[in-house]
Amino acid sequence: MKQTWRWFGPHDTIGIHELHQAGVQGVVSALHHIKPGLVWSKEAIVERQAMISRGGPESATPIHWDVVESLPVSEAIKLQSADFKEHVANYKTSLQNIAASGIKTVCYNFMPVLDWTRTDLRRKLPHGGTAMWFDLLDFAAFDLFLLKRPGASDDYDADFCERARQRASELSDQEHQALQQNIVAGLPGANDTWTLDEIRVHLSSYQNVSADTLRQHLIDFLSEVAPEADRLGLRLCCHPDDPPFSLLGLPRVMSTEDDYRRVMEAVDINANGITLCTGSLGVSPEFDGVGFVERLGGRIHFAHLRSTMRVAPANRARTSFFEAAHLEGDIDIVGVVEALLREEKRRRAEGRDDHEIPMRPDHGQDLLSDLSIESMPGYPLIGRMRGLAELRGVMSAFERKTRS
Repeated sequence: MKQTWRWFGPHDTIGIHELHQAGVQGVVSALHHIKPGLVWSKEAIVERQAMISRGGPESATPIHWDVVESLPVSEAIKLQSADFKEHVANYKTSLQNIAASGIKTVCYNFMPVLDWTRTDLRRKLPHGGTAMWFDLLDFAAFDLFLLKRPGASDDYDADFCERARQRASELSDQEHQALQQNIVAGLPGANDTWTLDEIRVHLSSYQNVSADTLRQHLIDFLSEVAPEADRLGLRLCCHPDDPPFSLLGLPRVMSTEDDYRRVMEAVDINANGITLCTGSLGVSPEFDGVGFVERLGGRIHFAHLRSTMRVAPANRARTSFFEAAHLEGDIDIVGVVEALLREEKRRRAEGRDDHEIPMRPDHGQDLLSDLSIESMPGYPLIGRMRGLAELRGVMSAFERKTRS
């Protein structure tokens, strides 16, 4: 697998020269300054490519922009509201410009309103570092008593609602504000200025959108863009819902292996593929990472290798969890890595030109000097470098075993 690293562009506190020292082989990036629905121009793409390839030491072999994450899907496309056809046409144009630049892999997600959701971006751990955390009780306190979403009480048991009420009463105004900002953070820094009223407006747009409707909108979108990606030699790969269960009454359609199977079968071409994020899918106790690769591996175009650990409190099908160290937590990362390497071997035997799957150490705990350096939540230097080193060791061990 190709060892890549997410880089947020010129405002990222981690420099390209540091990635060279970490042994990174490729970069995952995006043009976050371009709003969803608009075209990524050739000039903007080339500028970012040059920034990456020229960012290292003069004596070093350049590293390149290998994976786009993400080319965002607009809310208009997800809702099929006004302008959605224009946004789909713009998405195709962006794909054409990406392909012209030589990039082959494009990651996206179909989560409505919010991207990944956490209640605490840096919770202190027993070893002294910090990790991103999703506390279901804190989330329910926000949902029920800060946002006051209509119908929210139907999503939780009565005793859990009472616990959430007590939790909300214990929070100071400052803690209320911090909780709100953490929950709407999504892509780091993207939405943390939303007011409660703005959140309510965004949620109201999905009031009559069921999971079946949203899934059909995803299939409709892919029916348009995946054939174009295939023609261009691109690989699209959908990231799973994070966490893999409904929040704020919003539908979720990419939370399980069955969700992926249905969408892959509905648009059955190789360009319509999967971003395997073990941490997101692994929040569900039903997730079988090794089996997922064995059954759907042919459509995996990108891997986010990380681990999450489920913790209390939980209620109904939802649970609290945190970002565990990469080889710890509830996911069999070692087994998944072995299964992905087997999938690569199978592709090489078939002569596929996409036999090398790009991977990245997704998320990471803040460790050592991370604690005194500002970085994107979940994307510290030392914590991710530890994860990459651990994953590299696992891969090396299996590769050596295969050669012997």
